[in-house]
Amino acid sequence: MIEAAFPRQLHPYWPQLQEKTRAWLLEKRLMPADKVEEYADGLCYTDLMAGYYIGAPDEVLQAIADYSAWFFVWDDRHDRDIVHQRPAAWRRLRGLLHVALDSPEDHLHHADPLVAGFADSVTRLYSFLPGSWNIRFARHFHAVIEAYDQEFHNRIEGIIPTVEEYLELRRLTFAHAIWTDLLEPSAGMELPDSVRQHPAFRRAALLSQEFAAWYNDLCSFPKEIAGDEVHNLGISLITHKGLTLEETVAEVRRRVEDCVSDFLVAEREALQFADLLADGTLWGTQLAAAVRACVGNMRNWFSSVYWFHHESGRYRVDSWDDRSTPPYVNNEAAGEK
Repeated sequence: MIEAAFPRQLHPYWPQLQEKTRAWLLEKRLMPADKVEEYADGLCYTDLMAGYYIGAPDEVLQAIADYSAWFFVWDDRHDRDIVHQRPAAWRRLRGLLHVALDSPEDHLHHADPLVAGFADSVTRLYSFLPGSWNIRFARHFHAVIEAYDQEFHNRIEGIIPTVEEYLELRRLTFAHAIWTDLLEPSAGMELPDSVRQHPAFRRAALLSQEFAAWYNDLCSFPKEIAGDEVHNLGISLITHKGLTLEETVAEVRRRVEDCVSDFLVAEREALQFADLLADGTLWGTQLAAAVRACVGNMRNWFSSVYWFHHESGRYRVDSWDDRSTPPYVNNEAAGEK
């Protein structure tokens, strides 16, 4: 379904992107050198971004890719803090990220590599568009941090959210708004509120993100069951709707397929909206072009997410020595560091 309707694309900068993000992970000490050497390319983090933000200036794509790689490392730290019962460490990191988000330049040399790497990537992202975009990005990511905190407590306490609670929380832990915000520096323009909040634009953006989150849940289901996870659409369906494993997989798959078909309708409506913006003025022409670029990349998200999940070593649970412990993470269990 995806392969037929969404041809795969990669930004031409991708080979340099892969090399530079690998070097950035080493420079910022976000992954040990041996794990970068063995796993970084196979995790396909840069492939995911290079397949999404087509048309972005090279420096914008590089900043996004480094930020995305940081996001995966942060997700792994969050997971290990839960697995090793490190609530104080998580609380400290949560607070530091909130502060660094509002003043990243003050945290570029922080002792915790995760904080310093975050500050570096955010500082670069903040350089492309006006301050109003930065404020919006920060507001959206503050909410993501708090959603990760909610997930932390749910997992520590063994709380499996209801399906409705999970879907609401998942939009935040997957950072729907963040990846949509980043379409704008890729298109070279901050979109006015009237465009971003237009129903046609919002629906296309939401469907592209819902597809990604739910397809991730489908593909990471074995990994998360092995790790005693409580945050997965499938786990909520089994627990609160009484579905069998087979029924659950079929239901998540149905939701994923509905996202695809619904997006094809929403995409047409969003492109019709872009046509209306092209009113013959220079501003209208530029705005319409930016909206078309954003909608085109919403489309690219489908193929990029699809191939990422089938190629990345992040989901090859059957090849791991321990199905609950990813081989690419620092699994240090001691202390509250």
